[in-house]
Amino acid sequence: MADICYLDGPRGQLAYVYTPGDGPCIVFLSGYRSDMEGTKAVHLEAWAVSQGRAFLRLDYSGHGKSGGEFEKGCIGDWAADAALVIKQLVTGPLVLVGSSMGGWIACILSKRLSQTVGFVGIAAAPDFTEEEFWAGFNAVERRQVMEEGHLEMPSQFDDPYWVTRRLIEDGREQLVLRSPLNMPWPVRLLQGTADEAVTRDTALKLLDHINSDDMHLTLVKGEDHRFSSPQSLVLIEKALQDILD
Repeated sequence: MADICYLDGPRGQLAYVYTPGDGPCIVFLSGYRSDMEGTKAVHLEAWAVSQGRAFLRLDYSGHGKSGGEFEKGCIGDWAADAALVIKQLVTGPLVLVGSSMGGWIACILSKRLSQTVGFVGIAAAPDFTEEEFWAGFNAVERRQVMEEGHLEMPSQFDDPYWVTRRLIEDGREQLVLRSPLNMPWPVRLLQGTADEAVTRDTALKLLDHINSDDMHLTLVKGEDHRFSSPQSLVLIEKALQDILD
């Protein structure tokens, strides 16, 4: 595996691992509070290396080994971080692989990076700050976020989610399901039916919203939000191979 490298970003150093190889370069975008050391990112890197393909994984500011404070970040910041790393390292075509929040960031980047030629969404969570966080808050919670600046939400994973006013307000500037989302390239969406963080309704909404002539949604019965079982990792490989072919 390649070594972790760093480049300067506006909110601190950004950590990444880039493996050169044949294009298009596969770019893995991790989820909310996740990092580039996750099972899917590391597995796909090894798969790409075995195929002789270029691969890039990275940590947004406030995540993993990158600098910056997570609590001060927002979707726009993290999308900009990813764009900065990609522009520094990838000159040719790229395939965006987005897991959970990374799926939202991939949708944002697809509008900004003209060399995009494919998208794989894994339990993609577009617009979740508005559709899940804000929509699920009661009046007291909404007032706390807007007046006190943050709210701690319980999480099925590790620590509570820290939801800030900036995260909510910036998220409204980054929404991708309320305006045209054109992807004139192959799109593969993967979703587990036992996912409690992102429902199949979200996957179906994204399927209906993206404008692509080559788009498939695969539902995996019993798979949860991590989508990291051996069988699911193989499905991600097949989705990537389908696009790359």
